[in-house]
Amino acid sequence: MEKIKVGIIGCGCIANAAHIPSYMKIPEVEIKYFCDIIPEKAQAAVDQYGCGTAVTDYHDILNDPEVFAVSVCTPNLMHSIISIDCMKAGKHVLCEKPAARIYSEALKMQEAQHETGMYLQIGVCNRFNAAVGKVRERILAGELGKLYHVFINFREHRSIPGLGGAFTNKSIAGGGVLIDWGVHRLDLVMYCTGDPKPLTVSGAAFSEIGKAMDGYLYRGMWSEDTKDLNGVFDVDDSVTAFIRTEGPMISLHGAWAQNIEESENYIDFMGDKAAIRLYYGGDFTVYGNDGRGFYKNKPVYKGCDMYLEEIKSFLDCAKNGTKNQAHIDNAILTSKIMQGIYDSSESGKEVVLD
Repeated sequence: MEKIKVGIIGCGCIANAAHIPSYMKIPEVEIKYFCDIIPEKAQAAVDQYGCGTAVTDYHDILNDPEVFAVSVCTPNLMHSIISIDCMKAGKHVLCEKPAARIYSEALKMQEAQHETGMYLQIGVCNRFNAAVGKVRERILAGELGKLYHVFINFREHRSIPGLGGAFTNKSIAGGGVLIDWGVHRLDLVMYCTGDPKPLTVSGAAFSEIGKAMDGYLYRGMWSEDTKDLNGVFDVDDSVTAFIRTEGPMISLHGAWAQNIEESENYIDFMGDKAAIRLYYGGDFTVYGNDGRGFYKNKPVYKGCDMYLEEIKSFLDCAKNGTKNQAHIDNAILTSKIMQGIYDSSESGKEVVLD
């Protein structure tokens, strides 16, 4: 059987944590290229996984007619540029979240997908999470009754990633905690509630805890190898927002860093018949009453490897010309909302979303 040949563009944390291991678990897939502008990272992937060729220019992948699809796992700055180039070269694309730094770049990606007909999926992996899928089923089945409010809470004590590096440089990342963590929470809420049309946004983004980089204390740091205390910190380390949609109202409170040394990471779906608390990355509990008394249930269900399911669905859709829940046409709503939050914060006013 001829194998499906893919390329990995960007060999950093998310590629090694999710994309590469998932492709390696699919027997009919062969990773032909590992690409990174840092040669040692690309070669390290070849050495670790025992396959592929290390390259530093992604155009080497685009010029190979054998390559069917690529995963774009670069910093956000390059998401739209590389994804569009790949689609124009006839490659299907799975681009890591967020789709792009800003909404206008995401729109260009969507336009390129429509023009080329190549498949473009965004790495909003929670749309393939078993718990999220079960929550969605209950909401859409009407178990909660009228869903009127969704409360998103993702707050950590000191969790700024790669301080001073690409994560905290607005020109590269587009934003901070909202675009890094908030994108996942917002997107899964949109998915669970049937992707309702967003109407207005009011938000405020703060850059307070990380701005004095020399004095920033922490116990652990994601992507610490990219830290650069001589670099830039000009993104949000906390954010709050209120989003009106054609469905429920959504309120959001997030922080990469705060001076309360507690962790809160859950989403509450509030209905007039029942409610659900979903612990991000974990299970969920259903609360309600049956007319005789109150109940609190923690459903049992079969879990899954959401990254593997994400990759398998991507390849199936690319092969069959179908569209899944993470297609750019669905995921772009989250980009629109995040842009609205940043625009509202900058202007100090509520923003109406067209």
